[in-house]
Amino acid sequence: MLLSKEFKFDSAHNLVEYHGKCEKLHGHTYRLRVTIEGKPEKDGMILDYGILKKIVTDKVVSKVDHHYLNDIVPQSSTENLVVWMWSELAEPLSGDNYSLFEIKLWETETSFVTYRGDDNAE
Repeated sequence: MLLSKEFKFDSAHNLVEYHGKCEKLHGHTYRLRVTIEGKPEKDGMILDYGILKKIVTDKVVSKVDHHYLNDIVPQSSTENLVVWMWSELAEPLSGDNYSLFEIKLWETETSFVTYRGDDNAE
């Protein structure tokens, strides 16, 4: 079973290794979906949404919302950002009955990256 929660944050960045309009400083309203995979416990839940929200907010959203992303990931492409997010969330979102399954990060309303960890990436 998959359980997901979505978040939004605003950040600025520029792509220093890219030559085009995105090499200039600009910002986005990002949309983030974090999905865990697991089995419900006796209480009928995989993980309380409030706990999931606190972990993602503490480990990721608080570090990126209204921040300059290049201070966190020097080449702050959406692809590189989801890898960093995975590294921040994989351990805290690992329990007896669940683990981190997928991260989706939208840079715009129609453009996003899906990441499922190193085991599933080339």
